[in-house]
Amino acid sequence: MTETIDIRRKRLKIRAWRRGIKEMDLLIGGYADAHLAVMDEAQLDEFEQLMDEHDQDLLSYATGLKPVPEHLKSMLDKVIADADHASWGVKG
Repeated sequence: MTETIDIRRKRLKIRAWRRGIKEMDLLIGGYADAHLAVMDEAQLDEFEQLMDEHDQDLLSYATGLKPVPEHLKSMLDKVIADADHASWGVKG
């Protein structure tokens, strides 16, 4: 039996919020909450590829301590840009 897109979205959302490093939970989980519901299969593939990375590496990429691998750059840029614009209860 193959996984439906709705089941895949639910699985990815759970994974996004259980990363292991709280900063990654907030960054990736927040993006998942905002965008998973409208992502198509190709976008889900790209998001899942990002989530397959180790948290420590993602944190290093997001903070500029390590260069971002080319295959992750587009999605990580979207995630970071979304976090920059998220309200998270802070009025700017």
